[in-house]
Amino acid sequence: MQLLALLATAIVAPVVLATPIARSPYVVKETHFVPKEWKKLDRAHGGKTIQLQIGLKQGRFEELDRHLHEVSDPDHARYGKHLSADEVDELVAPSSETHNLVHDWLRENGIDMEHLGYSSAKDWVIVHLPIEMVESLLDTEYHNYKHKDGSVVARATKWSLPRHLHDHIDAIQPTTSFFRGAPRDATWVSETAEVPASYQTPKNGSIASVCNVTSVTPECFQTLYSTKWYKTQASDKNSVAFANYLGEIPIRPDTKLFLQKYRPEAVSQAYDFKQISIAGGPIQDGPLTYNQSTVQAISREANLDVQAIAGISWKTPITSFSTGGQPPFKPDISTPENTNEPYLVWVNWLLQQKSIPKVISTSYGDSEQTVPRSYAERVCKQFAQVGARGTTLFFSSGDSGLGGTDKCYTNDGKNTYQFNPDFPASCPYVTTVGATMNFEPEESAYRPSRNTSAGFRDLYASGSGFSNYFDRPSYQDKVVPKYVKALGDKYQGLYNKEGRAYPDLAAQGLYFAYFWNGTEGTISGTSASAPLTAGIFTLVNDALIASGQPTLGFLNPWLYKKGYKGLTDITKGFSHGCNVEGFPVTEGWDPVTGFGTPNFPKLLRAAGAKGHW
Repeated sequence: MQLLALLATAIVAPVVLATPIARSPYVVKETHFVPKEWKKLDRAHGGKTIQLQIGLKQGRFEELDRHLHEVSDPDHARYGKHLSADEVDELVAPSSETHNLVHDWLRENGIDMEHLGYSSAKDWVIVHLPIEMVESLLDTEYHNYKHKDGSVVARATKWSLPRHLHDHIDAIQPTTSFFRGAPRDATWVSETAEVPASYQTPKNGSIASVCNVTSVTPECFQTLYSTKWYKTQASDKNSVAFANYLGEIPIRPDTKLFLQKYRPEAVSQAYDFKQISIAGGPIQDGPLTYNQSTVQAISREANLDVQAIAGISWKTPITSFSTGGQPPFKPDISTPENTNEPYLVWVNWLLQQKSIPKVISTSYGDSEQTVPRSYAERVCKQFAQVGARGTTLFFSSGDSGLGGTDKCYTNDGKNTYQFNPDFPASCPYVTTVGATMNFEPEESAYRPSRNTSAGFRDLYASGSGFSNYFDRPSYQDKVVPKYVKALGDKYQGLYNKEGRAYPDLAAQGLYFAYFWNGTEGTISGTSASAPLTAGIFTLVNDALIASGQPTLGFLNPWLYKKGYKGLTDITKGFSHGCNVEGFPVTEGWDPVTGFGTPNFPKLLRAAGAKGHW
């Protein structure tokens, strides 16, 4: 039975059981502070039904991790031999003991076992319950919390489990997570683009003739990153996708206008790309409605994603995933509604599919500290499962540099000044993309503070950082310690020197030309860099498939060992944010632009794609 069908039928049985079996007392499993942007309101309506997701301890994740790194290491004999969906599920499936204990606990609390939903590996249990029942199940209290943007969610600041279940359940949400998954775009169509003060006219005549720094087009990207000459050869076997959340929808008529102007041979993609709705995510084929057009942010991110990918990777088939579930909700209406952060809903649906796209771009994220560590770790493990199946996951690095302006404080109640990394950018199982600007030379993207009353954000700088949740992965051991050592005592104590550092690479991210609601404008952000990079690596996969070789899959082990040779090193700029100049961009890897920006012919050679490159 399909996961969504299970979710739709999950119900609560009448509480008619005898006295529950007394196994062990309840003990607090997790606490999490409320982020500064949220304000506590009244108690949540007890009759409000929420979709509860229970993450069970996975059986053999360490073995999955070993397989993942072997099939992703270009020097390993198993390189490219990606796992099947069934093989991944078998490795992470919880033990029978875990299943039995958790089922006993739910049954004892009056929950109907026949209508539980499960992820494909049965490592997540999903059930719809009224808040008052969840409060009893987890020995907690839910309150409504309002974000500064008006969003309202029901959350708890701590939850408990019987002691004997602590080693069998990793995470339960929605409980303590205040993650919002906002799109990583920095400016809107009303923007008046300004030439960066550091801009220099390119000496390369080909680049200078097609690249306008205040409106960067597909022809510029094709020329700058040397993909213009390439013709796709394996579009029937290749695929690329992007993920939408928070009601975002790619608008086909806008995509048609964009492609007619900037990639006319690809105009058919405006109506050929596939739209898939997950958990009630919106899809539509026509233009924005009047009501939609009055919402400033709606579909700008989705339009940017599809236009950036279609503009660079024609003729590869494109899929748009739209996942439902977003705040605000109406806390006084007792109808099932998903107000979880949506990554888990999306990735669990994805893992249930037998065939998934070779490359997927996601341009959403939020402060790492808004997500409870246990939940971030479990979502990150789900991304590892996707990578093991041979799919490259690109995530944008964020648009606030080290954490924004006047916002860099810990969320642990101590309010300590500290750099503020992003998630999922900080997950070691994804490839994180930073942003550059200008052309010759490129440098890290940065736009100084603007007047927020005029609709601009206070800072745009390519996201940069070191995770406070995830340790530095082994594939970074040859470059990150070297950078940290060279930095010395600068910013001592403000970042985690042993954490997973990001981004891994970068691409253009300032003033993308795009269409929205029938009008052309520009938009900036690492949310532009990620789909552009996804499109370029989709072409690398095309060449690999055409030469009878496996696609790249989880990119990072290859990127840090060989793939960096296919990137142009960026040596100019700073990370900015947190009221400081920030980490410097340097020769080699740095936590602002990673290893640099794509050079397509060199990427083909580094990947070993056969042909005359």
